[in-house]
Amino acid sequence: MRWIDNHCHMSVEESDTLVAEAKAAGVQRCIVIGTDLEKSEEAIAVAHRHDGVWATAGIHPHEAQHGTQGIFELLSDPKVKAVGECGLDYFYDHSPRDTQMEVFAEHIRWAHDLNLALVVHTRDAWDDTFEVLDREGVPEKTVFHCFTGGVAEARLALDRGVLLSFSGIITFPKADDVRQAGAYCPLESLLVETDAPFLTPVPFRGKPNTPAKVVLVGQALAEARNQPAETIAQFTWDNASSLYSLD
Repeated sequence: MRWIDNHCHMSVEESDTLVAEAKAAGVQRCIVIGTDLEKSEEAIAVAHRHDGVWATAGIHPHEAQHGTQGIFELLSDPKVKAVGECGLDYFYDHSPRDTQMEVFAEHIRWAHDLNLALVVHTRDAWDDTFEVLDREGVPEKTVFHCFTGGVAEARLALDRGVLLSFSGIITFPKADDVRQAGAYCPLESLLVETDAPFLTPVPFRGKPNTPAKVVLVGQALAEARNQPAETIAQFTWDNASSLYSLD
């Protein structure tokens, strides 16, 4: 089985170990995510260091108050395959909500202009997330990373042509809504991720997450859907390869 961790974070210094461990576990491709200018530059450096690794560049909603200067220029790098992560986070509200919405809209316009995928972060902000996407137009290739909604939110996203990426949360005992959404989502719209070093799946809670553990996410998603893990691996591989134009 071949797996793609379509959303993870790592530094250049730790990347040699993490990428080697991932490939040994069957995770042959990784997308390293930018969350501000510095982290986007580092994600690109990691991608250039390793075969089978690509990057994104963007401003996380937590960082929206600091602006987007320098990000657009990074999007022309051939190793950059998506804009983001970007979006809205009303759980922490580290940036003012109106600023988050403005920065999110700017990222959407970049995705349209450059024909790049869009990586969306949304937490406790479903209504405004859909409002901004509808106003700006949903890019043809869009993913809701670390999907935390239930079937209702999944339906609203899927109706807009969005892909849903499931993380280690799907292994958490209390995440029934997420498992139901994972079972509801069509195979053609599924992705898997770790969001490493965060959201470590069961049974490794309390330890740093790594891209190698996306295999556990895929297995949990397969169990929720009552399908073979091989099926999940193949579809998420194909979906991620298409989303990020890897082939």
